[in-house]
Amino acid sequence: MQSKIRFVFAVLAVMLVLVGGISAQEPTTLSMWYHGAGNEVERTILLGIIEDFNASQSDWVISLEEFPQISYNESVTAAAVAGNLPDIIDVDGPVMPGWAWAGYLAPLSLPEGTLDNFLPGAIGMWDDQVYSVGLWDAAVAVFARRSVLEANGIRIPTLDEPWTGEEFDAALVTLQETGEFEYAFDPGMAWTGEWYPYAFSPLLQSFGADLIDRSTYLTAENVLNGEAAVAWGEWWQSLFARGLAPLTQDGADRDTGFIDGRYALQWNGNWAALAALEAFGDDLLFLPAPDFGGGSTIGAASWQFGVSASSEHQDGANAFIAFALQDEYLAAFSNGIGLIPATSTAAAMTENYAPGGALEIFFELSLQQAVLRPPTPAYANIALAFEKAAADIANGADVQDALDEAVDTIDADIEANNGYGFGG
Repeated sequence: MQSKIRFVFAVLAVMLVLVGGISAQEPTTLSMWYHGAGNEVERTILLGIIEDFNASQSDWVISLEEFPQISYNESVTAAAVAGNLPDIIDVDGPVMPGWAWAGYLAPLSLPEGTLDNFLPGAIGMWDDQVYSVGLWDAAVAVFARRSVLEANGIRIPTLDEPWTGEEFDAALVTLQETGEFEYAFDPGMAWTGEWYPYAFSPLLQSFGADLIDRSTYLTAENVLNGEAAVAWGEWWQSLFARGLAPLTQDGADRDTGFIDGRYALQWNGNWAALAALEAFGDDLLFLPAPDFGGGSTIGAASWQFGVSASSEHQDGANAFIAFALQDEYLAAFSNGIGLIPATSTAAAMTENYAPGGALEIFFELSLQQAVLRPPTPAYANIALAFEKAAADIANGADVQDALDEAVDTIDADIEANNGYGFGG
């Protein structure tokens, strides 16, 4: 009898050891790639979110790997080819449809209602599904000084009543003729790459044109090279031909030219707003884009988080993204790096974007006027073709020829890729 009792206790002891081993099982590590290597403020905030998530549960641990932004997309593409994508992917909003179409990303699976209060530009949609979501958005505006506009009798536009195209052009001429500024307007020619479609294509859209026919996403013909687009191109070219804007500039001129008083107006984003506020205080204005007839529009969508389609732990990756979307974290990024919180409730928690805050207008600009760059896998090629056309036109190329060339490049790429999933 005693031997049986000892046997039973031995079995129970083994079971307890096994159960204890199971309960103490190590959490699963989730890999995460991030584009912001070198941005210490942004990195610190992200590491804080990761630390909080790791401490909030025992199933998952996030392991972060950082990349320089300039080489990040190439690293993701190479990893996809090699079958080595991480569980969680940082993705630029306009790039996301291409990565989803290529099979890099899986649709997100977030708790119902998670995105109800989010800015549209912070939600990455492809094929009617959400593939990515951002903790912030970005918006551009015309930076101006109230004292300069009032001294020259120039109306101060509002969100409800922006400058017309004619008013804006007349204001530039007036400011240039004062002789007080090197240039009336700084559109930002020191910046290349994504700045062109993000910052300049909304001006094209305001003329009534676009980068692609959004009814089909199969062609840019008669949209990027039609009458409205040519009108934009002629105006764009005239900015430089008339000496109203600098055709070339270095990075230092871009960063300090408006603050130093060499540029009367500047087309810039909310990420540059705090430095300008420090220089000008209450004299500084952030004005909506002019309306050239098709509405006052700006770009939308910044960096977002997605889940790798090849991840074996998509439930954990989605759990982290849902955790990171809390308002306190959206507000922390805004307070830390000046970008627009993705929700109104997070904005209310910030110093600058809360009602009455110095940058409140940027939230409204993003909410009311932002237009996504074309959500199509063809976008990467569209962006390059438009950048080349806009640069060529600025440098004096024939407007129609430059736009026709861009259309030919875009349409050939779409045809070569069987429409990128559009058109059946």
